[in-house]
Amino acid sequence: MWHCIEQAISIETGQPFHISETQEISISGTRASSFTSLLNNKEPPLNLSFKISDGQRCYFLKINSKDYLDNFQAEAYSLKQLNTLTNIASPRVTTLGTSLDKSFLVLDYIDFSTAKPMLWYQLGQQLAQMHYETSHGQFGWQHDNYIGSTIQPNHWSSNWTTFFADQRIAWQLQLLSERSIMLGNIEHIAQVCHDALLHHQVTPCLVHGDLWQGNTGFTGEQAMIFDPACYYGDREVDIAMTELFGHFPDDFYHGYQAEYPLDDGYSQRKLVYNFYHILNHANIFGGIYIDQAKAALSRIMSLPLH
Repeated sequence: MWHCIEQAISIETGQPFHISETQEISISGTRASSFTSLLNNKEPPLNLSFKISDGQRCYFLKINSKDYLDNFQAEAYSLKQLNTLTNIASPRVTTLGTSLDKSFLVLDYIDFSTAKPMLWYQLGQQLAQMHYETSHGQFGWQHDNYIGSTIQPNHWSSNWTTFFADQRIAWQLQLLSERSIMLGNIEHIAQVCHDALLHHQVTPCLVHGDLWQGNTGFTGEQAMIFDPACYYGDREVDIAMTELFGHFPDDFYHGYQAEYPLDDGYSQRKLVYNFYHILNHANIFGGIYIDQAKAALSRIMSLPLH
């Protein structure tokens, strides 16, 4: 496997690369799993992550089972789009590929430091600037991708409320129903979510799609985003998710609002947008997230329609 990675980097960069140092990187302070379990074909719930170096150049390496290549390809495509279309910093893709039984993705290695208030403000400003990218004119993406480990449908649509109700909410509810977990009538729930968004005028813009604090980082002088699940949608989906799993610092929102103020009614719409991510967690992890999904649905059902 290591030889395949060395070879892929060498071919892509045009310079020989031989790994002399490997350092496993913990995920949110916890190791994803042991390297031994991966080699024994016991797929971990998260990617294994490494810093690799030849003594001069350093890269960030993700490894997973071979059938995870589609996920890495989708991530690489989103990162390349962010790097091409926006001014917000994100890691550059070096290469990706497979060995006999593993897949891998190689990115820039970024040495992250502690965030300063000015960098959170910068992140808010730059995200707002990213949301001005509206070149496609429709909602969706060039292909389906992944939200976590779940396939995320992205068929092009000219109608945002229909897109979100069908390809986000109804899709997740259907996946839950296939595990015999029913929150109610799927068509009815999707229609309620549709109606809650109905009078909101949306311009399709490039969104990160999975924007929580774990997918942000800071160097000494700039903010960065990574692990995207991009598509063209309502910019509010990104802002809503920043409030779901630990509120971003206030400086972030001040920076965003200074650049691109949110529309009236956001506080209600974010319940619908975050319902999607809660449903996805219910699908992936089950347990308390199923109860959280039921509670979120109850709040959405009680929203006044305008």
